[in-house]
Amino acid sequence: MSTTTLPIPAELAARLTTIGTAILRYGIVAILLLIGGLKFTHAEAMAIQPLIAHSPLMSWLYAIADVDTVSRVIGTTEIVCALLIATRAVFPLASALGSAIGICTFLATLSFILSTPGVWDPGFPALSATGSFLIKDLVLLGACVFTAGEALLAAQARR
Repeated sequence: MSTTTLPIPAELAARLTTIGTAILRYGIVAILLLIGGLKFTHAEAMAIQPLIAHSPLMSWLYAIADVDTVSRVIGTTEIVCALLIATRAVFPLASALGSAIGICTFLATLSFILSTPGVWDPGFPALSATGSFLIKDLVLLGACVFTAGEALLAAQARR
């Protein structure tokens, strides 16, 4: 059996990287804007309440604010994060900050997998509907790590 190596033009690889990076960045922006906006609805506030209430990192928020207010604060953070990430072409350092906030956001939501009862029903490795909903944040975390690094490189190149 012989293996054939196909030549990959450097221009194609560079173009795909550029397009993929833009899709990744502005995909995160779209997702954060959408989920951030949803946090301003009572239904979403109630949907995330069990996740927040069981979180050792975030449950204290309910001691200082009601369910809807906590949800709106989280939503505002997500929207600000999205807007900062979107500034990459003009303000790469601000975009890197937005990605860093995104990293914190997705680390926090991934922690719900460990703290929310019923996520591993019926047992590891099977995830419940809640666990299936949360696991996507692993990819979003990776996207924010990548866009943070890329934006920092762009900010450094401008100096």
